[in-house]
Amino acid sequence: MALFSVRDLNVSFTTQDGMIDAVKGVSFDIEAGDCLGIVGESGSGKSQTFMAAMGLMPKNGLATGSVQLMGREMLNVSIPELNSLRGRDISMIFQDPLTALTPHLKIVNQMEEVLRSHQGLSGRDAEKVALGWLDKVQIPEAKRRLDQYPHELSGGMRQRVMIAMAMLCNPKVLIADEPTTALDVTVQAEILDLMVGLQKEEGTAIALITHDMGVVARMCRDVHVMRHGEFVESGSVDEIFSAPKKDYTKSLLTAMPRLDSDDAPHAVAADAETLLSVDDVMVHFPIKQDRGLFSGTVLLKAVNGVSFDLRAGETLGVVGESGCGKSTLARAVLQLIPPTAGAVTWLGQDLVGLTSHALKSRRKDLQIVFQDPLASLDPRMTISASIAEPLRTFRPELTLAERKIEVAEMMERVGLDARMVNRYPHELSGGQNQRVGIARAMINRPKLVICDEAVSALDVSIQAQILRLLKGLQYDFGMAMIFISHDLSVVRAVSNRIMVLYLGRVVEMADRDVLYDEPRHPYTRSLISAVPIPDPHLERTRQRLRIPGELPSPLDPKAALRFIPSRLTSDLAYQPSLKEVSSGHFVEEHDPLETLLDRPA
Repeated sequence: MALFSVRDLNVSFTTQDGMIDAVKGVSFDIEAGDCLGIVGESGSGKSQTFMAAMGLMPKNGLATGSVQLMGREMLNVSIPELNSLRGRDISMIFQDPLTALTPHLKIVNQMEEVLRSHQGLSGRDAEKVALGWLDKVQIPEAKRRLDQYPHELSGGMRQRVMIAMAMLCNPKVLIADEPTTALDVTVQAEILDLMVGLQKEEGTAIALITHDMGVVARMCRDVHVMRHGEFVESGSVDEIFSAPKKDYTKSLLTAMPRLDSDDAPHAVAADAETLLSVDDVMVHFPIKQDRGLFSGTVLLKAVNGVSFDLRAGETLGVVGESGCGKSTLARAVLQLIPPTAGAVTWLGQDLVGLTSHALKSRRKDLQIVFQDPLASLDPRMTISASIAEPLRTFRPELTLAERKIEVAEMMERVGLDARMVNRYPHELSGGQNQRVGIARAMINRPKLVICDEAVSALDVSIQAQILRLLKGLQYDFGMAMIFISHDLSVVRAVSNRIMVLYLGRVVEMADRDVLYDEPRHPYTRSLISAVPIPDPHLERTRQRLRIPGELPSPLDPKAALRFIPSRLTSDLAYQPSLKEVSSGHFVEEHDPLETLLDRPA
C-alpha cells in the first residue's frame, strides 16, 4: 500500500461566473522515501490538488474522490481528525510564507505551537528544537530570529521559517509547494539536501510542486505534468526529460534557462559610449542593537566600495545571495538611497549630492523594474494610467490623445492586449503586471534600466517571454541594463558581463562566458555549483562545492573576512583588493579553495 494515495480527485468552485473545475480526476501514489514531482504553470491546479487533500478548501469549494494517508481517508473528514494528522504525519510548505505565518505571533511561539500540539514540548525544550531547525535551514543569527515577528524577516528568511515549521515533527508526507522560489541558490541546495535527508533517514514521502525543472531533475523519481487541472503527461524523470511526448512538456523544458546553454546576449559595439561610471560607492546604515548592558549601534556595510562602468547596449548581471547589497547598490546608482561615499557618474556628471529637482530631469533616462510588480503599481490606477504617468511627468507637451497612442503602442510592444487599458492591477496575472511595469519603465525610451529580480516570481514560460521582451527592447532602444538576480541561469541568458557581490563587495567580475567557464573565486564557484540543471543525468553526477561555515550575517564584521588570506583574518578593518587576473577579469584576493575547505566551519 502506498503511503499517500489520491484517487479520482476532483476540485470545483462555485463563482459568480458559474462552476469552475480546478482539478479534474487526478490519481497518483507516493511511496515512503519517494519524491514525486508535480509540474506546470500557475493556474494548472497543482497547489489546489494538495490544498484539497489537506482540507484547506474555501466555503465555495467542493472536493470529491479519495485521499488516503497510510490507508486512512483524509478527504472531507472533520477538522479535529485533520488536526491530529496535519503537522505531525503530513505537513505542507506553502508558497507564500507571509500569508501562511501568523503576523502577530513571534516565530518561537508559532513553532512552539506545533511542537506542543504534536510532541507535548513547550518552553525551553520547544525552543531548543525550534532553534535547531532554524540552524538547519541556515537562517543567520537564528536565536535572534526566534524572538522576531514575520514582518521583521526578509522573504527568503520567512520561507526558511516556513520550511523549518513543516519539518519540525519529521512528517511521513511532506508537501512542498514551490519551497525554494524565493531562496538563494546555495540555500536552495541546502534545503533540497535536507529534504533528501528526510527521505533517506525518515522514509518521508515528498510531493514537490514546482515550475523549476532543474529542481525536479535533482529531486524526483517520477513526474506528473499538469495543465488545466489534468495530468497531460506522466512518467519517470528520465523519460520526461529525455523524450517528452507532449508539446506542453517540451515547452516547459525549452523555456527553462540553463547554465550550459549556448544562447548569447546581444553583442556590444566596440565603440559604444560609456554611460555610467560607479566609483568606490559605499552605503552604510547605522543599526541599533539592544543587548542589555552592551546595547549600541553597529554599522551595516550594505555596499562597501563597489566600482564598475556600463556602456550603451550592455547588460551587466549582478548576482549574490540575499543581503549581499544587490538591491541597495541599484538604489544608490539611481540615487533613491544617498551613497555614504563614492561617485556615480552619468554621462560625465556626478549624480551624488544633486538636489531632487536636478535629479528629476535625469529620471527620464534612468528607470527600474521592481521584483514585485503588484506592489510597485498603484492599485487605484488603471494600467493605462500607470503606463502613461511618466509621459505626463517628462513629456507634458503631449495631448491626451497622443498619450493614449503612445500607451497603446507600448502595450502592444510588451504583449499586453489593448482591451486591458481600463483594468486594474488586481485583475491581471503576475506576468501581465510585470509587463505593465516594464511598459512603464520603457515608455520614455530610457538609456538605462535596472531590473531588480524582475522575473524571479514568474513561471518559466512567462519568464522566458519576459527575458525575450527585455532583450528585444534593449536591441531596439540601444539601452544599457543592470540585471539583478539570485538565479545565475537567468543572469547568464541576458548578460554581457557579470559582477558577483559578497556582503557589499565585488569578489569577481568578468565577461559572461569567462566567469561561467573559468570562475576563480571560491564564492563564485560555490554559487555556480549550486544551480540545478534541468538534466537528471547531469544532476546525479555533479559535485556541489560547499564552503564551510554558516550563511553570514551582514552585521557580523568577521563574515566579511570569510575568504581573505588566513594571515589577515584577525584584522577586521582589512579591505581585500580586486586584481585583474586577465583582460577584463577581476578577482578579489582570497585563500586557495583547498585552504578554505580545511578551515573549521
